Amino acid sequence: MKAVGFYASLPIEDASSLVDIDIPAPELRPHDLLVRVRAVSVNPVDVKVRARTTPAEGTAHILGYDAVGTVEAVGPQVTLFRPGDEVFYAGSIDRPGTNSELHAVDERIVGRKPTTLSDAEVAALPLTAITAWELLFDRLRVPYGVKTQGGAILIVNGAGGVGSILIQLARRLTGLTVIATASRPETIQWCKDMGAHHVIDHRQPLDEGLKAIGIPQVQYVASLTATDQHLPAIANALAPQGALALIDDPKTLDIVPFKRKSLSVHWELMFTRPLFDTPDLMRQHQLLNEVSALVDAGLLRTTLREELGAITAANLRKAHALVESGRSIGKAVLVGF
Repeated sequence: MKAVGFYASLPIEDASSLVDIDIPAPELRPHDLLVRVRAVSVNPVDVKVRARTTPAEGTAHILGYDAVGTVEAVGPQVTLFRPGDEVFYAGSIDRPGTNSELHAVDERIVGRKPTTLSDAEVAALPLTAITAWELLFDRLRVPYGVKTQGGAILIVNGAGGVGSILIQLARRLTGLTVIATASRPETIQWCKDMGAHHVIDHRQPLDEGLKAIGIPQVQYVASLTATDQHLPAIANALAPQGALALIDDPKTLDIVPFKRKSLSVHWELMFTRPLFDTPDLMRQHQLLNEVSALVDAGLLRTTLREELGAITAANLRKAHALVESGRSIGKAVLVGF
């Protein structure tokens, strides 16, 4: 089958950083689906793994996490899907990725594809939707569907992939005032289009930006990038007994100043459940189905920003370069082999 992979960690400008290859179709584990992939998207984790991974000599590493496709075959213990079903999911970081014509994935982290969106529109959603959902409802424990609790959440980097869906979830499914950060006219407008009540500039101190809009303290902060740079302002901005959730990779994180306010800190990594085969692994299947239903009900919209063509090495290099630029908005998607 066709696939895109890499044999060495190289700068994305190098034509060998991602290459078109042919590899055998995957073998299925008991709970696996064999999915014929129709569309994928690129996330920051693709870039991080490409930069940090040294494949075994002569072996290609296949990237890709988001996927939309059709189930072609199922493992002997599969109960949730059958051949012909249309699905979407984000895979697992410890298995070969979705940048391949056929992909094996555990059914317990797969959801039913929304029927009202195109393949490209759906491919933008899985990884970021899982991350945003887990961050908001599992880590920060914001009450799901309760529109009366009040309070506010600050979302740092609201125009990124995770921020784009997190704004929508917080606005549609909670009673929180949603404050996003952005710094360019196009990203500010994007955050407003996603549903943010307010947008402040993350090039300025976040606590000062909050004071300027008349909300000096928030109950929750979702820090999606540059957490270490913003940490003093976050400590100031969080209300006593508030909570910070983060997804990025700061080299160090000094949270000692959080003690005086009894602030809590929560990490979110959407790969944790599949990596450790946690007892609640099925929760990712369930939440993706909930996201699918919300999309079909018109409550959530795609975060697709750019379609970059077919799933080829050349187009994936463009997508990686876009993510590396730090100026991407929403998600970039590729469709078809």
